Amino acid sequence: MAGHSKWKNIQRRKNAQDAKRGKVFMKFAKELYVAAKSGGGDPATNAALRLVIDKAKEANMPNDNIQRAINKATGNTDGAHYEEIIYEGYGPGGVAVMVSCLTDNKNRTASNVRLAFSKNSGNLGESGCVSYLFDRKGYLAISREGLDLDEDEMLLQVIEAGGEELETSDEVFEIFTDQESFFTVKENLSQAGFTFVEAEITMVPQTYTKLPEEQAAKMEKMLDMLEDDDDVQDVYHNFEEE
Repeated sequence: MAGHSKWKNIQRRKNAQDAKRGKVFMKFAKELYVAAKSGGGDPATNAALRLVIDKAKEANMPNDNIQRAINKATGNTDGAHYEEIIYEGYGPGGVAVMVSCLTDNKNRTASNVRLAFSKNSGNLGESGCVSYLFDRKGYLAISREGLDLDEDEMLLQVIEAGGEELETSDEVFEIFTDQESFFTVKENLSQAGFTFVEAEITMVPQTYTKLPEEQAAKMEKMLDMLEDDDDVQDVYHNFEEE
């Protein structure tokens, strides 16, 4: 699978987020709100909410903040109503980009996203223009530190848990599942004693695109602009980072 650079993308995003902890909590609050609004406020019966809670806790978001976002979605308190929007387009060199947003002001979000593309030799496209280049997958990353398992042994664990594919780097085992079996695979691996440094349902590129230095620099700037926007939750792309 072309998931070989997925971990690099995640590391880049995490490093940026560590420097902007308040923004991270704000984005998780929006995700919690939407998950609870659509599936109810009980994580025992709302798998999507449970996943966001786990991610928020891993980012050290206070429990009070987590519960407040859930209460806002399920209670009678007035507050912002967020809408999910996905923008699609092309970055420098034709890199495919999908921008997932949660917003209470579509005009503001569209303007900001369009600016990030246009300032960095990219352009927004129509809905569906690049989404066919991605597959919606479950993604799990397990740190290899302290694990006495080689790739073949880990592959057997993944197959037994119901996972589809395994990618291995020096730092992590990366496991890909289909969207429907993600929670089952995650639970099976948890019961087998594994813990995760990342667990999410994401968009995985079918192929990756390398860029020359100048275009790569513009692509990095575009990603920085998008990821720094409060309305942007995730940016998916097929840019192969070095």
